[in-house]
This record gives sequence, structure tokens and C-alpha cells, in this order.
Amino acid sequence: MNSNPEILLTGASGFVGNALLGVLGPKHLSILGRKSVQGDFKAFFHADIAGNTDYSAALKGIDVIIHSAARVHVMDEKSSDPLAEFREVNTAGTLNLAQQAADSGVKRFIFISSIKVNGEKTFPGKPFQYDDKPMPEDAYGISKAEAETGLRQIALKTGMEVVIIRPPLVYGPGVKANFAAMMSLAKKNLPLPLGAINNKRSLVAIDNLTSLVVTCVTHPKAANQTFLVSDDNDLSTTELVETMFGAIGKKAIFIPVPVKVLHFAARLLGKGSVIDRLYGNLEVNIEFTKNALGWSPVVSVHEAIKKCFAKE
Repeated sequence: MNSNPEILLTGASGFVGNALLGVLGPKHLSILGRKSVQGDFKAFFHADIAGNTDYSAALKGIDVIIHSAARVHVMDEKSSDPLAEFREVNTAGTLNLAQQAADSGVKRFIFISSIKVNGEKTFPGKPFQYDDKPMPEDAYGISKAEAETGLRQIALKTGMEVVIIRPPLVYGPGVKANFAAMMSLAKKNLPLPLGAINNKRSLVAIDNLTSLVVTCVTHPKAANQTFLVSDDNDLSTTELVETMFGAIGKKAIFIPVPVKVLHFAARLLGKGSVIDRLYGNLEVNIEFTKNALGWSPVVSVHEAIKKCFAKE
């Protein structure tokens, strides 16, 4: 692989894609997406990620594609068939891009997948492994798993190298959704009913994820592999909140409410899935990633959380 390959990045307007835009060399970087973005890059190509899109103009001269564009979780889902919507972008759109890429001579296709391909939760002492049988449970995870299967088939038929990366929850400056909500709670310094949670969850700082992606652009041992990624420091929900409070110089005040009580109250309020994530386990083992690539996280979870608050 050329040490300065021509790269095409999708999803540059998203959280992960925008972070990648900031760390990839602008002289050899082109962008494919629906929304224009700010930054240094060689060219921008407007296109939807879909099963019938023609990507030929964007693929000329490209060596590596980093595909971070996706239909992500929709909190207020209005579609009568969410799985079909996820499949159109995450499966059909991905495989259409990959097949055209292979036909155009692209050498490597890096797919930002999701730990949801493995499943929704782990049991204590049994983290997800890179070679586990996929067990997706929701429409998003299913669409990503189907894309992975199709990509491997394209790789076998065409010789284009495929690299699959499955991150858990990604956080960093500008993060939204549940992680941002927890940051807001930390700043309010309110007592929290999270003192009896002894779970373990893997997270990945955006700096660590982008570091791994950049490593996979040229590393010879990344070809046709699946990598799990995390900060390599799993935390309980209580430890995570304590770290957030510590990042802003405060001490968390916890009320030790039993998990069963929290779960019962959440179910009554229709928020059971939120509690599942707060007290459930989701650990990933990244030993294969570290050993295969000689890679390790570039920032600690404590440093990364401080950066989240510092840039607000």
C-alpha cells in the first residue's frame, strides 16, 4: 500500500466522520456525502448512500475508502418499516459503494460498523470477541451485520481488501445523545440514584477510534480483518459518572437505589431501554486489535472525558 494513498471519506458531516476529516491528510483526501462540510480536503462529491447511486465520479484514482456514513438510531422513528430503511442505507448503500469501488480498482475498504453486530449485552467476565458469531438484536445492528457479510463476499470475489471496525459507544467533544445527557447531569451536581450499579461497559474516545482507523489505512495486517475497539479501560456507570464529576472538579453524590427498583420505575415510565444501558454489561476484548496491529489507545478514558468538558 502506498504510504500516501488517495482516500475517499464518507459521512464527514457526522460525529465520527468529522473527526476523521480533522486527522487525515488533506492533500490526498476527498469527501463523498449529502452535506457539504468545512475543512481541508481535495474534492467534494455530492451523493446519497443508497443502493442505486452511481459513485463513479468520486471513485476515480481512489486507493482507500473509509465508510463512516450510516443511518443511525432514530429516537423518534416514524417509518412503518425501520429495518427496510436501515437496510437501504447501511446494507444496500454500503454494498453498492463497495462493489463499484472494487470494480474501479480501490485497494481497501474500511467499514465503520458497530458493536451491535455482536449483540446488546455481555455477561460478567465474558466480553465480546472479534470472532464471535454475530447476534444483532435491533434493526441497526442487523443492517450492519448484513453489510459485513456482503463486504466479505465482495472481498473474496474481487480481491479488494476489507477492514471492519466495530466500536461501542463513541464519545468526545461535541458528542450528543445519552453521553451528553450524563454530562449535563454532572454539571448540575445533583444527587443521582446510581450508587448501586456494578456493571462494566466499554467506551471508545473519538481520538482512539480515529487513531485506529488511520492505522488501518495502510497497515498490511489490517487486510480482511475485523477489529473491536475501546479505551481498554471498562467502567461501571457509577465510575463513569464519578469520572465526569472529577473532570469538572466536583464530587459525585450517589444514592444507592437498588437496580431492581430503578428498573421497575423506568419500565413504568417507558424508559426501560435507558436503564438497561445504565446497569447492563457491554465489554469488548481488544487484544486481537492490539496484537495484530501493534496498536493501543492514544488517550486514557480520564483524559478523553476531560477533553469533552474542556471544549464545551
